[in-house]
Amino acid sequence: MKRILLILFCLIPFISFSEEDFTWWNVIHGWELGMPGWRNMLHITPGYLGPNALPVPEMKKGVVPVGSNLEFGMNFYFEKGDPTQDISGKYYRSFADGKIAIELYGVIAENYAMSDSVRDERIARDFDGKGIAIGDLYFSTLIQLVKGRKFPDTMVRMVGRTASGGHLDAARHSDSPGYFFDFSFSKDYACRNEKMSFMPYASFGFYSWQTNDELNLQNDAFMYGVGADLKYSDWTWSNSISGYSGYKHERDQPMVYTFELNRKLKKNAIRLQYLYGIRDWKYQSIKLSYVINLKSK
Repeated sequence: MKRILLILFCLIPFISFSEEDFTWWNVIHGWELGMPGWRNMLHITPGYLGPNALPVPEMKKGVVPVGSNLEFGMNFYFEKGDPTQDISGKYYRSFADGKIAIELYGVIAENYAMSDSVRDERIARDFDGKGIAIGDLYFSTLIQLVKGRKFPDTMVRMVGRTASGGHLDAARHSDSPGYFFDFSFSKDYACRNEKMSFMPYASFGFYSWQTNDELNLQNDAFMYGVGADLKYSDWTWSNSISGYSGYKHERDQPMVYTFELNRKLKKNAIRLQYLYGIRDWKYQSIKLSYVINLKSK
């Protein structure tokens, strides 16, 4: 009997710490028994989650590129109280001479380190605010509607998002599905120098994602964007402003400026991006990607 009591006494520390004590969170946010669970208190909007939870979608430019490639990126997000780094990947393949294409992409792993103030503002339950999270998986279909006519080149994109992103308790991802679609338009203008061209482009669409609001289970948003490319030989400079506007007005109207520099190599390509959050998505980001060309057509 004494041996059994001694074993139980030794196990007490392990039993006590087998589950995290959230008393600190209850005190900060005034939570008491009988109140709605912590999930109901989170804000499922881009301004209250990590940079990869509900980002502004990358703009398309009215044309379905012909070919197949793999892209791997290293991304760095700079924001006071929430510096974040991640590794991302994308697979792209076109069919029927560029009339249709598919994409699969997402964040492979995200490393984050939130300050206490950011953690508490987001109502997160990650005490030290540090960790590694897996991102959401996106799958999209691109369809060329118009190309090579007087009317601008026109493409439609339809995208679904899974709920694979982890660490909802740390307010890193939304743990909810979503979808968006948009139409993009562009017109390519050749310059006197045959190696140079100028291409303005624009887009509009619709974005919807699931929330934790029992009265309004989804947030709907109008998507928009405008930009231009300047191409010279194997270099492309791009500037754009894009975003979407949710209707709940809870930091759900992000707007982002994007500068991109693309350099074609013999077979592959290098892409450098700088993103500046103008509204609600307040990060600055530097993204460096390497694109591996799998087939020319």
